[in-house]
Amino acid sequence: MLNYFLPSQYAKSVFDITPEMLTEKGVKGIITDLDNTLVEWDRPSATPELTQWFQSMKNAGIKVIIVSNNNKNRVQSFAEPLGIPFIFEARKPLTRGFQKALYMMDLRKEEVVVIGDQLLTDVLGGNRLGLHTILVVPVAQTDGLWTRLNRKVERKILNIMRRKGMIYWEE
Repeated sequence: MLNYFLPSQYAKSVFDITPEMLTEKGVKGIITDLDNTLVEWDRPSATPELTQWFQSMKNAGIKVIIVSNNNKNRVQSFAEPLGIPFIFEARKPLTRGFQKALYMMDLRKEEVVVIGDQLLTDVLGGNRLGLHTILVVPVAQTDGLWTRLNRKVERKILNIMRRKGMIYWEE
């Protein structure tokens, strides 16, 4: 059961995930969370550094789609100026949003990674579908109410996994 919460990979931030690293593994697409994965949950738009990261993925031929549990206004106002497709109110960890993203990118699950900051939504949802999951450190120390509750549960799961020797990174 704990394996569903175990990410395939860990990175400090999306900026540690390079196009070269992904293409070496045959990755052609990224399903990424938005809030606290790409930018702080209350930041309305992409930073210049993040815009450059998206461009580097595009230049490498890697498709990117944002799959978020947030509402349409939040996700659309962030993604549209960047020309990035998106799925809002995805209800992660349910797999429907991930499946829709695979369909929209026209890629197989073996060609896609999921990047996110939460075990209970991004990692669990991606793992349930058999996708390669990459857990990143949240970009902000603050969260919305539901995410704060999730983080408490996540800390307990991480502690159990750490005691069992399942994880090797430091938070």
